[in-house]
Amino acid sequence: EVQLQASGGGLVQAGGSLRLSCAASGFSFDHYCVGWFRQAPGKEREGISCIHSVDNSTIYADSVKGRFTVTSDPVKNTVYLQMNSLKPEDTGVYYCAAGPFLGLLVSDYDHWGRGTQVTVSS
Repeated sequence: EVQLQASGGGLVQAGGSLRLSCAASGFSFDHYCVGWFRQAPGKEREGISCIHSVDNSTIYADSVKGRFTVTSDPVKNTVYLQMNSLKPEDTGVYYCAAGPFLGLLVSDYDHWGRGTQVTVSS
């Protein structure tokens, strides 16, 4: 059974940092792009970053560019999202997902994990 699990969320003050992890079981990230999405209350799910296993190419949404960094550890089959200079508008449930292409659309992704809550206080 394919399972993805995001973890590492929590409560942090504005300006602080968090590192999220996305671990997979029953599934290898080989040849997939692992994306990070977030969903704030009352808003649509937003794609924020992706890293592709083939060449480690990455993309970022403008809203997080320069503050968030996505990396992968193929040995651990885990992808990380380092989030720095957090802002209250970064608050939401963060999800990881896997899909074949480098993209930030929900429709680009086939496999989804449970989310982790990130709350940034002002």
